[in-house]
Amino acid sequence: MLGVQVTVKSPVQGQPDRFGNATYAYTSETVDDVLVAPGATQDLGASRPEGVTVAYTLHFPKTFTGSLEGCIVTLPAPWAGDYRVIGDPRPYIDANTPTRWHTPVEVEAAHG
Repeated sequence: MLGVQVTVKSPVQGQPDRFGNATYAYTSETVDDVLVAPGATQDLGASRPEGVTVAYTLHFPKTFTGSLEGCIVTLPAPWAGDYRVIGDPRPYIDANTPTRWHTPVEVEAAHG
C-alpha cells in the first residue's frame, strides 16, 4: 500500500483581539505516506438542502509523532480540500500494528 502526501495545519495561539478573544494562526507541516479511506457522506438537513458533510478516515504513519487536535488536513486530488480533524486522535500500540500506519484520524468537511 502506498499513501499520499498531505499538509497538516496546526493552530498556534496568537495575541488576543481587541475584545480579548483568542486568535489563531496556522503552521504547516507536510506528512508523507498517509492512507485515505472514504467515509460516509451525510445530508445536512432541510435548512441546507444542497449541503453535505464529507468524512474520511486517514491513517497516519508511525513516523508522524505530532498532535492532530484542532488541526486541518489538506488532501490532494481526487479528495482535494481542507478537512477538520475530529477530536484528539491517538495511535494504536505499535506491537498491535505490524504495518507502517498506527493512527486512524477522522476528518470532515461540509459543502453547500
